[in-house]
Amino acid sequence: MNHPLHRRIAAATTAGLAGLALLTGCSTSAAPATTASSTSAATATTATSAVLPVASDPIVDDSTTPGLEVTQVLLEDNTDASGADVPDCLQVTISNTSPQEATGLEMYYTMTDTTTGASESYYQALDGVTIPAGGTVTVWFDGGAGTGHFPENAYSVYRSSTNEIDFTVEVAASGLQIATGTGIKSPGGAEQAD
Repeated sequence: MNHPLHRRIAAATTAGLAGLALLTGCSTSAAPATTASSTSAATATTATSAVLPVASDPIVDDSTTPGLEVTQVLLEDNTDASGADVPDCLQVTISNTSPQEATGLEMYYTMTDTTTGASESYYQALDGVTIPAGGTVTVWFDGGAGTGHFPENAYSVYRSSTNEIDFTVEVAASGLQIATGTGIKSPGGAEQAD
């Protein structure tokens, strides 16, 4: 029997499934949040989610309070927290010279092939990372597990090109002025172990 209630339930179920399909196919971005210091228009990726380029810088930070500094951007000759050699990856060291703890950290970075001009940009909320007043932290985009390790796009310009790659890095924290830094990957493939 084709009862009107059955048709409404079927229509609601179909609409719900369509909405579910849209949700599972959506990107990792959301509508921009609005706060006085540091907000973003994208959510962090996890080790199991796709790491895709973003079309524009989602970080909004109008703070003029100094204290956040990008002190090192490494793409070769990387080390772990103990100083031991690790495979090449984007490694960023961030210092907090302010009297407040740096929280709500997020990073936007762009890589550009200096030969072809190909460029990609990525965003990552640095979940789990805080920097005490006067402290320094290092984060790695190596797909590793644990605090300070974040996923990367294995098919990015950095990984696929043997040309020189320039990196620009922007780091924001709640209540602190945005900090920037740069790094370069030399021409050639991944380095071989010494």
